[in-house]
Amino acid sequence: MRNKRLLFVLVGAVAFGLFAAVSVSRYLSNAQATSRNMQSVVVAKVDIPLGTKVAAEQLMTAQFPTGATPDGVFDKTDKIVGRVTVTNVAAREPVTDFKLAPEGSAGGLSAVIPEGYRAMTVKVDDVIGVAGFLQPGTMVDVLTVIDPPEQSMNRNPVSKIVIQNVKVLASGQNLDRPKNEREADTVKAVTLQVTPEQAEKLALASTEGKLRLVLRNTMDQDDEQTPGANKQSLLGGEHAAPAPEPGSLKSEQTNRPATPARRAPRAAASVRPVAPAAETKQAPPAPPRPHVEMIQGAKKSTVEFP
Repeated sequence: MRNKRLLFVLVGAVAFGLFAAVSVSRYLSNAQATSRNMQSVVVAKVDIPLGTKVAAEQLMTAQFPTGATPDGVFDKTDKIVGRVTVTNVAAREPVTDFKLAPEGSAGGLSAVIPEGYRAMTVKVDDVIGVAGFLQPGTMVDVLTVIDPPEQSMNRNPVSKIVIQNVKVLASGQNLDRPKNEREADTVKAVTLQVTPEQAEKLALASTEGKLRLVLRNTMDQDDEQTPGANKQSLLGGEHAAPAPEPGSLKSEQTNRPATPARRAPRAAASVRPVAPAAETKQAPPAPPRPHVEMIQGAKKSTVEFP
């Protein structure tokens, strides 16, 4: 009896050992296959702001599947150290070549200016700066109020949009959005991304007239050509238009028919009463003439007398 129990225990131990060995072997083979399909990718250890020269302490490596890595990734941190970011990089986010300025670029604002553009600073206050809503990344139009030349027939000031769809690069000395509203309210200057031709117009407009920055929808890329406004057009009034939904584009607004202008009431035309047509009197029927009925066999006839 004891030998049977011992034999049963030995058989169970051997079976359990074989099962464990097979399971461990499969796990190790799967782990090796998984490790062969993984790739080391450099990611940000902390948030890296826009225009920052990347340091080694801000980077680390992580394992990513080979087929899931984005284009332009790096496998070693020394290839990124000293480069400047042209966009914000969040923590645990892969650092790609598209998020970095070319090698040798200096840090700060100059690294985020695209080729062919310039950065120009404009002095603002609460009115010009749209009450602190001009933050990096927003789009604005530049409007100026300027006096016409002396030889012009019209001496009234003219208001005109001179530059459209300009990007705000910096608000004060910040290349990123402010963390609180108090910081946005203390901004006294904004830096705009302009072309060389736009920079010339902006310099002349700020010298000869008064500037206003008009905030626009970031997705609105339409080119609006306006004739400008003067005192004559200002006193001409404006037609009321239906208010669009907040944040909607012009293509998304429903076309509502304009309200027709009211016309001056016309003088009531004098209406003459029309007399009803006289009823035509019918002539009385003629009296019946005397007649006699004659019956001849099966025939019946009537004979009238004059």
